[in-house]
Amino acid sequence: MEWTVSGEDIFVRLDPGEEIHASLGALADEIGLNAAAITSGIGRTRENVYGFMNNDGIYIKRQLTNPSELVSLSGNIARTEDGNPFTHIHCCWSDDDNNVHAGHMFSSTVAVVAEIHLRTLTHAIMTRCPLPDVQLLGLRFS
Repeated sequence: MEWTVSGEDIFVRLDPGEEIHASLGALADEIGLNAAAITSGIGRTRENVYGFMNNDGIYIKRQLTNPSELVSLSGNIARTEDGNPFTHIHCCWSDDDNNVHAGHMFSSTVAVVAEIHLRTLTHAIMTRCPLPDVQLLGLRFS
């Protein structure tokens, strides 16, 4: 991973074998990032696990194991109540037949490269907290 900062913007390049959630969490710890918007991401990834939350608040997972084009990525970075970085990301991939796969990203490993833009929220405090009856950790603002 390499990254650069320009004002409130961080641009990150992830390399083959790096998992996106783990890499962005490590970056947040390295630079002391507590709140950020993930505004865009492109590249080529593999071993993608994605899905959606159903009406009962339960995540349904799907796998896209073959390398695919990362067409769009967005979300945010916050901290959990115990101070760990938490990335919430949604993605859209295109497989080699141009079929689109999209949803909540559980994991995704870089196959060729991933280029991701973050916007630091320097004056915001965002904490991820359990919500009743759903698997999602909700955002709390202070």
